[in-house]
Formats: sequence, structure tokens, C-alpha cells
Amino acid sequence: MNRFFRIFKKVILYTFSILLLLSAAGYIYLYVLPKGPEITATRKLNVGTDSFVIHAYKNSERKSIKVWTYKPENWNDKDKIVFVMHGGGRNADDYLNAWVELANKNNLLIIAPEFENKFSRYTTNDYQEGNLFTFFGTKNPKTEWAYTVVENIFDHIKSANNITNEQYDIFGHSAGGQFVHRMVMFMPASRIGTAIAANSGFYSFPNHNLKFPYGIKNTATDLQKSYKKRLIIILGELDNDPSLGTFRTTDLAMEQGANRLERGTTFFNANKELKNKNNWTFNWEMDTIKNVGHDYKKMSKNAIEWIRN
Repeated sequence: MNRFFRIFKKVILYTFSILLLLSAAGYIYLYVLPKGPEITATRKLNVGTDSFVIHAYKNSERKSIKVWTYKPENWNDKDKIVFVMHGGGRNADDYLNAWVELANKNNLLIIAPEFENKFSRYTTNDYQEGNLFTFFGTKNPKTEWAYTVVENIFDHIKSANNITNEQYDIFGHSAGGQFVHRMVMFMPASRIGTAIAANSGFYSFPNHNLKFPYGIKNTATDLQKSYKKRLIIILGELDNDPSLGTFRTTDLAMEQGANRLERGTTFFNANKELKNKNNWTFNWEMDTIKNVGHDYKKMSKNAIEWIRN
């Protein structure tokens, strides 16, 4: 019996040591070692499709990010700038291409950051959850939030191109919609003019008893400020099939609704109810797009109406 317990103790100790080693290795890989594409020289944006790579954080060279752009020939300083946030496929170039015709027709400078991650199938905290927390659940500094990266890209573009715009608009679909609605909630001081969150898979509800990302527990959210931002929740009328795209089915996610259409409606109504209770200013709206499902190209074409106005 004593021999059995000694062996059992050794197995437990060995297993714990391996898990500790793997956790340490994972942390070093994710949060210590430099990663990302090679930095490019600072220059003005070319007309048409272009790209550049900058350091994601202002005070660290640990992470770089590639940024795709499309600039119409007649775009000039003070014309509109629109950030386009990709979905879970992290295919920023495809999203950029979906906005080329819209950019030409409406004279928009399109900025599409690429939040590349080899492990994006297994982790979402770095992108659609804003990188507020590490994969291990500890808080990240605000300087390393994914939302701060967007602000850094805006600063870089302004500086490199002598642009004086004080605001930008932002559109995101699916995982990008998650990114956008959370950016409005958790960084209301951002320079967003109009934010459009389309067909998000699930939401961060205004519930202080629910842990992030399902609620806002353990965050420093100021919803009164967030509600003053212009956020449009756009939902595809036919986005009621959970088999499309990556759809989270945890118990807390399913409580939000059986599909994206239900979840978006429930989220908007929960926030509207809270603002009514407190008599706060509320600049959020919801728009349901007829005959459209989980389709970022069609949702992009409908989003343009909100950006024009």
C-alpha cells in the first residue's frame, strides 16, 4: 500500500511539473517572445491597395501587426476613414477587398488591421475579446489592449500622411462585430465616430455579476460614457442558423439566444433597459437587414448607409 502511494505521489508530482512547464512555455511564447511580421519603413499610403507593418504597442517592440489599406484616388485629408475589422478567419485582406467598391463610391480610406494568430482556433482573448485579459486570465495593461492597437494605427496613419482627421468610423462582422461592440463598451474614450457591429457571435452584457467576456465583472466599464458613443448593432434577418461560421455554444452563450439574430436583439434590449432605468443618454441603434444571413460582404454594403449619415 505504501509503495502504491509513493508511486501515485510521484505521478501527481510529475504531472504537475509537466503542466507547470507547459504553462510557463505557453506564457513565454504568447507574452514574452517577439512575434509578428517584419516592420516596414514609414511612408505615405499609396493610392489603391497597400499595406504596412508597425509595432502594435507604442512602448514595446514585442509585437508587430500588418495593416491593409485602400485609398481612392480622390481621397483627401478630412475625408472619412473607416476601420474594417475581420472575422474569426483573421482574413483582413478579404475584408478589405469587400470594401473597395464601397470606398470608391463613397470616397473612404479603408484601414483593415490583421490580428494574426496561429492559435486563433483555440484562443479568442487576443482579438475579439480585446486582449483585456491574457489566455491565463490575468489582466493586460491598457497599452496592450487590441483596442489600443487600433488607436495606435490611427495615430501612425495620421502622422505618416499628414492627416488631421480627429475621428474614424469602424465596422466589424462576426468576430469583428464582437471586437467593435466591446471596444465601445470598454474604451469609450476612443476616437470612434460611428461604430457598426454586425452579426456578432456573442456579446458582453451589461451585467456586473457575469465575468468577462459574457458580462462586465472585473472590468472598469463606464457604460454611461459608452452609451454616448454612436453604436449600430446590425443583424442579418437570416442569421438564425448557428451552423454558419464559428458559433459559441457554452451555457452562458446559449443564455443569450439560440442564434446570432436572437443574441444581438437580446443584447441591445438589455442595454436599452439599463439606460431607461438610469435615464442616461443613449446613442445606440439596432438595424435588422432583410434577406441577409451571416455574410460579411452583404452586411458591409448595408453598413455604408450608417457611415454616410
